[in-house]
Amino acid sequence: MLKHFLPDQHVQNILDITPEMLVERGVKGIITDLDNTLVEWDRPEATPELIEWFTSIKEKGILITIVSNNTQHRVKSFSDPVGIPFIYSARKPMTKAFKRALKDMKLKNEEVVVIGDQLLTDVLGGNRLGLHTILVVPVASSDGFWTRFNRKIERIILSWMKRKGMLHWEE
Repeated sequence: MLKHFLPDQHVQNILDITPEMLVERGVKGIITDLDNTLVEWDRPEATPELIEWFTSIKEKGILITIVSNNTQHRVKSFSDPVGIPFIYSARKPMTKAFKRALKDMKLKNEEVVVIGDQLLTDVLGGNRLGLHTILVVPVASSDGFWTRFNRKIERIILSWMKRKGMLHWEE
């Protein structure tokens, strides 16, 4: 069961994921979380660096869909200005929103990666469908109540995985 919490990859920042790296893997689509993955949870819009990253990804023909547990207002106000389709109130780690994103992008599981900052939502949800998962370090050190709760559980899971030799990166 705990293997469902283990991401396939770990990076410090979403900007470390290059379009070339994705093309080499045969990736045609990205399902990404929003808050603390792309930007801080309280930042209303994309940074110039993130906009540049979106552009470089799109130039390689890779589709992007934001899948967030946040509200329609939050996700729409971020996504619309950068022209990225989105799914709000996703209820991750439930798989319905991931399946919808796959269907909307018209892609197969093996053509898509899931990028997120939480084991209990993004990684678990992606792994439940057999998607390639990439865990990023959260861009902000502060979180909302439920995310703080999740992070405590994540620390326990990560500690256990580290003791079992399942982790191959430094926290």
